[in-house]
Amino acid sequence: MPFKFSRLLVLCLSLALSAGAQTKKSAFYIVPLGIKGGIDESNLSAYMVGATGSNGYICLDAGTLHYGIEKAIGKHTFKVSAEKVLKQYIKGYFISHAHLDHVSGLIINSPEDSTKNIYGLASCLETLKTHYFTWESWANFTDEGQKPQLKKYSYKPMEPKKPVTVDGTGLTVQVFPLSHSNLTGAAYLVKSNDAYLLYLGDTGPDEVEKSTRLRELWQAVAPLINKEQLKAIMIEVSYPNEQPDKSLFGHLTPNWLMKEMSVLESYTGTGKLKNFNLIVTHVKPPEKNIRKLMQQLKQQNSFGLNLIFPQQGKAIRL
Repeated sequence: MPFKFSRLLVLCLSLALSAGAQTKKSAFYIVPLGIKGGIDESNLSAYMVGATGSNGYICLDAGTLHYGIEKAIGKHTFKVSAEKVLKQYIKGYFISHAHLDHVSGLIINSPEDSTKNIYGLASCLETLKTHYFTWESWANFTDEGQKPQLKKYSYKPMEPKKPVTVDGTGLTVQVFPLSHSNLTGAAYLVKSNDAYLLYLGDTGPDEVEKSTRLRELWQAVAPLINKEQLKAIMIEVSYPNEQPDKSLFGHLTPNWLMKEMSVLESYTGTGKLKNFNLIVTHVKPPEKNIRKLMQQLKQQNSFGLNLIFPQQGKAIRL
């Protein structure tokens, strides 16, 4: 009798653990191809995002592609060739704004890439069309602009909050405008089934930018946090707190990030951000500044956020 009871207990525990594992199953597989802003051309903002179990990805910004893919292969994140990841796994690019540290990988790798779409706000795509994919600066690998048009890429202007579906990924994406100094940047809300991921390109705090765009974004996503559908926010922190406001150039510090989290919490309710995943992007060299801002974020994290500092090539499951 004790033996049968023991076996029954083991079976029950196994079923319980299995059920727990299923309820905690990740929705997104994120591969950071580049995590920094600034001067390190081998490690600039680019994040592949796919639904768990899928080999179809979108790429959120594209500052670094080839080197980041090679790093991911070296860390066994991908078990196929870099050529296959670039040409077959990445189904489309979502560009937050046209600064070089967010698009240089896309431009440099275009001769080796496959046919796909480039998504973004119309103003961003216009800069790509008139400044980068021209025969004076590179070659026109797109289907618009200067002739001859090589027609590898197609521009897909997005309208705020209007979802687009990306073939081969199972993902839909909405865009929200952001204020980034003299530019209109973009945030992307990615949906897989009933799960969401929010990615912000470069942005300054509303108070400094004289804007309400972050507040409007927080209002839009707060219900998803309360329903536990938003798995993470990916947001930049470029400088440590010592950076003066006049020299932010449309970026955040730990102080400003936490002030923005206070605004977000005003819409979610007190305590709702505890253990919420916040992925810190676009940290700017030198390394001593990166270490300092990371320490400041940890010290100022009164919300109990789960701060995640991505590593180039190492997958994040959410």
